[in-house]
Amino acid sequence: MDADWIDRLEDFRRLDGPTRRVLAEAARVMTVPAGQTVFSEGAECGAYLFVLEGSVRVQMVAETGREIVLYRVENGQSCILTTACLLADRAYNAEGVTETDVTAVALPAATFHRLLAQSEAFRQAVFNVYGERIAGLLMLIEEVAFGRVDLRLARFLLDRRDGAGVLAATHQTLAVELGTAREVISRQLKEFERRGWVALSRGRVAVTDARALAAHAETDLPAV
Repeated sequence: MDADWIDRLEDFRRLDGPTRRVLAEAARVMTVPAGQTVFSEGAECGAYLFVLEGSVRVQMVAETGREIVLYRVENGQSCILTTACLLADRAYNAEGVTETDVTAVALPAATFHRLLAQSEAFRQAVFNVYGERIAGLLMLIEEVAFGRVDLRLARFLLDRRDGAGVLAATHQTLAVELGTAREVISRQLKEFERRGWVALSRGRVAVTDARALAAHAETDLPAV
């Protein structure tokens, strides 16, 4: 199989020739349409997964039907839950659903374990990616457990926008203002943009639906 996809994954570009050849021979590129469940709770994990194009939403669903989005796997990323299941030989405890048409690469579990044992470069790449994704997941836990950054961000955008509805600020500036991490702000702004409440450009946030953003900002305020 053509191995050009390896160079699209930043942490895998430095792999040695033999490891790249194994990946090229064993991995399989596949296309999955939007709205498909790619893994579900209780299912066995049979492959290490990378997303080349598109977005997979990883979520947990309670018996009551309530859902929580843990994270998204997007261009050039691997799935932290899949990696954890492979390393611990456990079944999935959440589900993954394609939000868009997705092009992904699946590396069979047996090949994943063999490369993990034999290739230091592959092992380092896997754990680098895993560590980065764990850090992002911990930030999500912080948001859920200790505060509603989305509400504070919504209020801040509404209060600080100019007459044209624009706030000139980087994600890092907003993070400093709100006492949180830049990655947290970036994730929240992308969600606001997905809902059509803001439009993002370099160093600027434009409020495009102030009414919806204001309604969201008030959702957690105590009654007067």
